[in-house]
Amino acid sequence: MILIADSGSTKTDWVLYDGTGIVKRIKTQGLNPTQQSANDIFEILSTELMGQIDTDVPKTIYFYGAGCAYDTANKRMQTALESIFTTKDIHIHSDLLAAARALCGHEEGIACILGTGSNSCLFDGKEIIDNIPSLGYILGDEGSGAHLGRQLVSDCIKKQLPKEMREKFMKQYNLDIANILERVYRAPLPNRWLASFTPFLCENRKNAEIHALLIHCFTQFFQRNIMVYRRSWLPIHIIGGVGVNFANEIKETAESLGLSIGNIVESPMNGLIEYHKTN
Repeated sequence: MILIADSGSTKTDWVLYDGTGIVKRIKTQGLNPTQQSANDIFEILSTELMGQIDTDVPKTIYFYGAGCAYDTANKRMQTALESIFTTKDIHIHSDLLAAARALCGHEEGIACILGTGSNSCLFDGKEIIDNIPSLGYILGDEGSGAHLGRQLVSDCIKKQLPKEMREKFMKQYNLDIANILERVYRAPLPNRWLASFTPFLCENRKNAEIHALLIHCFTQFFQRNIMVYRRSWLPIHIIGGVGVNFANEIKETAESLGLSIGNIVESPMNGLIEYHKTN
């Protein structure tokens, strides 16, 4: 019996798989060991997961997560999982490897994540051979929900959007400059808060200025993260809610840059189940 977890900054999908089919699906909030301590992660696991699964059942755990790209963070996640489950056969991998395995299988391709955060890699069918570091929502994460939300908030405050659009946004979310600065610079997990504004962008995507904002953000994603691989002939596969919700704008941007979009799916889980089934 194996347990597969796919974790972003906002939510975690867990699937218990017995080799022939799915036994159980569970959702918890997101787990990111670069932003949360082992104790914080343990609290979430004990509160949201332990009551839904027998912790003695999984014999092997594959945890794919945002922030699981470095030894220090991976050790933090390993410690938290070992404190919950009896098995010690626990494998911690990045959410980027999850995307590559789920989208590309054993073929060469470019795999991307466009969710609360963003990332990308060049995959040769066996392993990731190149990656432009995401750098998180302050230094990077171009094209992500956090980036889109940050651009929206900034454009409103700096009067880059029409007055009626600015007022509509601030009123809909009950915002002013003071509480925006408080949430971004003092409250926890500002990336999730910024990403929470993507529904407003979806609702107003036909507005010319909002459309231009979206194209600008996705252009930055492709120019700063994808085109540097110099593999313009490879399809670009995308996983994540932002990818699904803004597929038209992403395809429009890619076409303008001479790039080709492949599959766009919300979650890598089905691909991961198939990958581990055959491996």
